[in-house]
This record gives sequence, C-alpha cells and structure tokens, in this order.
Amino acid sequence: MKKLLIATTNPGKVIEYRVILKDLPIELVTLKDAGIKDGVEEDGNSFEENAIKKVKFYSKFVDFPALAEDAGLEIDYLNGEPGVKTRRWLGRESSDEELINLTIEKLKGVPPEQRGAQLKTVIALNINGKINTFEGIIRGIIMEKPIEKIIMGYPFRSLFYIPKIKKVLGELSMEEEAEFAHRKQAVEKALPLIKQYYLC
Repeated sequence: MKKLLIATTNPGKVIEYRVILKDLPIELVTLKDAGIKDGVEEDGNSFEENAIKKVKFYSKFVDFPALAEDAGLEIDYLNGEPGVKTRRWLGRESSDEELINLTIEKLKGVPPEQRGAQLKTVIALNINGKINTFEGIIRGIIMEKPIEKIIMGYPFRSLFYIPKIKKVLGELSMEEEAEFAHRKQAVEKALPLIKQYYLC
C-alpha cells in the first residue's frame, strides 16, 4: 500500500485525516511512525507559507508523498486576528486557557452580529517534489463564554458556534467534525491529485 506522511504532531488532526481519507487505499504515516523528532519554525506571514515550509522540511525524511498544514482562527472584528499567529497571539506559545481568555477579553461588549469569524486550514501536498496548496474555511460566531468542554490543543473550538448546525464546534467529536469542517474542505480540493497518484 502506498504511503502518505501526515506531518503534524497534533493527534486530533491525525484522527481527522484518517476519517477524511478512510475510503482510499493509503497508509497514513505520522511523524512518530516515521521516527521524525525534528521540528520547523512556523515564521511565515501566511498559512500557505507555513504549510509549504513544513511540507518541504518533513519531505526530506521520507521517500513518499507528504502533507502538512497550517491553520488558525480569523476574527472579523479584529481584522483577521489572531490569524497566522493563532497559537502565539500573546507573543509567545500560549496555553489553551490563555487564548480563550484573551479572545473573550478582546471581544468584550461586541454585539453578536459583529462576532463573525472563520477557521481556516491550508494544506500543502508534496507529491514527487511538486507542491500544491489547498484551502478550507468554515464560518461561525465567537461565543461570549466557552462551553465547559475544552479540547486540548484546540482552544477556539470551545467558543466557535456554527449557526448551520446550531452547535459549538467543541461539542462535536473529531470524527464528526472531520465529516464537514475546514480540513475536509481543503482535502476534498486536493482529492483529484491524491487519487491520481494513489489509485494509478
């Protein structure tokens, strides 16, 4: 079976990719599976730059295709913040609780109709040295306070309400989210290339 490196250290994202790609004959290999312990600095000015940088870096360790991504939250009222600096919004690597509290504080008193936001994922797919990028976006509203359940590594999911399904993203399992959210949208755009390589 042909392999695909999923270049992320986030176990939740690995679960999502397993769900999204479950119908294809692909062996998904994690960084841990491949024995890759090195990391890369995410200092790009956009999700796309970071995704490309990561896939180039991790592709050096394997002789099969690799997929990397960068993702984050963009809040309309804050002109797209935190954006590419999502995890480092405070100027340093921040805890989930710190990021939730900062979001609440920055939007204090802002009415519901101005609390629109989007979660964006850009994936970079490297097949035979050629890199292509694909984007996925899901729109929602930032709640005034988080739900009780906070998913480690995904702080904004406890605040991100999706009117379409009348639920906060954090109320869904990773498997449920993988069926429709931003990551799936990005992968679906990449599917023609993925199928061309893996089904030939």
